[in-house]
Amino acid sequence: MLEALGLAHDRTASRRLLPFDLRLTGGELCGVIGPNGAGKSTLVALLSGLLTPSAGALRLKGRELAHVPLKERARHLTVMMQRQPLDFAFSVRDVIAMGGYPLDLPLPALEQRIDSLATAMDLQHLLQRNYLSLSGGEAQRVQLARVLVQRGCEPSVILLDEPLSALDLRHQHQALALFRTLARQEGHAVLLVLHDLNLAARYTDSLLLIGNGAVLEQGPTDKVMQPGRLSELFSVPIERYQTRDGLGLFTSIAGSEL
Repeated sequence: MLEALGLAHDRTASRRLLPFDLRLTGGELCGVIGPNGAGKSTLVALLSGLLTPSAGALRLKGRELAHVPLKERARHLTVMMQRQPLDFAFSVRDVIAMGGYPLDLPLPALEQRIDSLATAMDLQHLLQRNYLSLSGGEAQRVQLARVLVQRGCEPSVILLDEPLSALDLRHQHQALALFRTLARQEGHAVLLVLHDLNLAARYTDSLLLIGNGAVLEQGPTDKVMQPGRLSELFSVPIERYQTRDGLGLFTSIAGSEL
């Protein structure tokens, strides 16, 4: 659905990413993990077309992304970056509705999408609130709902850069369950940047490890998440245990370094 071939960026030292290949397919939830400054946000910016690559090709449903008109692109690819500035006193419902603009949905269909996402993300009681009055976690859930309203009416690509950073534990699991549903039941290709290894292990189907401006490894989550590899990536000893349901549980040893 979204294919990167030899994609790279080296025009600025702070946003450097060595050439990599990646194919995002419908029905899959793909995670991205790595230390701060590794290149995760640069990866999302490149894949979304917000950052111009210095090399390589990027294709959305077989077409060069740069040649797809912006409004048409927005119907097939939606992105949430880390910072979502909004300084106007819109209602929460109006902010979420902004995501539907590229789709030209009939009003009843748009309202149904808004209400469905408000229910899924615990926002029903906030729909009439002034967006500027929200807490950080509430505002992030609203921005997530805005992005997800924009998802294509047919399977499309959803790119999310640290979408859980301000959410409490319950809302983190709630959001990840929704992302997985959008992938598996609606056929969207979802890529998200995460910092929590255990959430990555529990919810993602595949994983990219990024470090020092390079995609170091990619593949099925259970094969990529090896304690030795993770310890090397994060420069802290990491151990893996098994939960009662057979999933990996990862812990780091406080105060220890490799």
